[in-house]
Amino acid sequence: MAVRNAKRLTLSSTAVLILSTLSVNQSHAAGYQIAFDSVAGLGRAHAGEAAIGDSAAAMGRNPAVMTLFGRAEFSGSLIYFDAEIDVSGSSDAQSSSDIIPSQFAPASYYVHPINEQLAAGFGIYANYGLGTDLKDDFLAGELGGDTELFTVNLNPALAYNISPMLSLGAGISLVYATGEVNRHYGGGASAFGKQASDKILSWDGDDWTFGWNVGALLELDQRNRFGLSYRSGVDLKLEGTFTDFSPGVAIPGGGSTTAVSNVPLPAMAEFSGFHQVSEKLAIHYSALWTQWSEYKEFSASSSDCTTNGGICFLKPEKYDDSWRWAIGATYQLDSTLKLRAGFALDEKAGATTLSIPDQEAYWYAAGMNYQLDSNWSFDVGFAYMDRSDESFTETSLFTSTHDYTAKGYLLIVGVQGNYRF
Repeated sequence: MAVRNAKRLTLSSTAVLILSTLSVNQSHAAGYQIAFDSVAGLGRAHAGEAAIGDSAAAMGRNPAVMTLFGRAEFSGSLIYFDAEIDVSGSSDAQSSSDIIPSQFAPASYYVHPINEQLAAGFGIYANYGLGTDLKDDFLAGELGGDTELFTVNLNPALAYNISPMLSLGAGISLVYATGEVNRHYGGGASAFGKQASDKILSWDGDDWTFGWNVGALLELDQRNRFGLSYRSGVDLKLEGTFTDFSPGVAIPGGGSTTAVSNVPLPAMAEFSGFHQVSEKLAIHYSALWTQWSEYKEFSASSSDCTTNGGICFLKPEKYDDSWRWAIGATYQLDSTLKLRAGFALDEKAGATTLSIPDQEAYWYAAGMNYQLDSNWSFDVGFAYMDRSDESFTETSLFTSTHDYTAKGYLLIVGVQGNYRF
């Protein structure tokens, strides 16, 4: 009888789908935004990215900076991040450590001056991504589980120097994305004769879509310039396989079907300044705005998910537009070695949950550039990201309401090679 009652509750309540969260999360910046597109930028906490133009990687943030290049240049980078983000509840069964998997993030860029006024470039990198992985036997298993979003941005761009002071740039983005989620029975396992780590729901999907970006560079003189860039938001329509491992949380009798999830990649705008205050010292800064208010829910639908009127899963979100503030400095130690440092604040964008443990982040960064010869140079960057402690409450269908705390930090290190032709 207990099993029958549990099944009736599970099959009749849309709360199961609301709590079977498929939320995207990114531990590096607000929401699921990535700030790891340049190692040169990493070493200064990405301060001044839309105005500096010191490597080909800068074209990914502002295409207009390509007019600063007198020679063709290729930049390739590899960034590794190690996260120590823990979620603590009232017991070990309600706690999970290291919920952000460590990952590598590669990127590559090429800038080619066509003449004194026109330049072209191409970048392969990511602006958004995620990775969360709570332990499989987490008691609130339908809230936790593992979630992954992977994006690649193929970005050709052009820049034109209109006058000695003003350059404009524009690009087209071909974005490929994949998503995957797995949720587990957790505390509800015994009612179904299952193990806590057994899956209750899973989904994966992918999509291609287009976007665009524009930028402007204003050079007051050779020592002072400002950059402004904008990247359009895009709407992904991730289509793939949804599987209901239960007797019918979403699909009567369980089973698999094709489901579609609409995921927004929000628009971004950045303002940066660069000032060469002496022969050796420069300061730079940035303000980056992201339109997170467009992210209102994460859901998937299919005509086969008839238990809840075609909804396979649904997670309402509470997000607001957010800002990232950064300031940094560059010091030319000698003819071959350049030192960098920076500090940044990533504002929290959304309400903290088990599936999206969003936190404010404080960046402390340092890096250097070594000029090997007239063609080759190398960048190394390191950042420590201190994440704010966040307390929040979640309600699980199987384990009622519990209080949690998310806390931790992130270590980021990267290397980049630059070659001028």
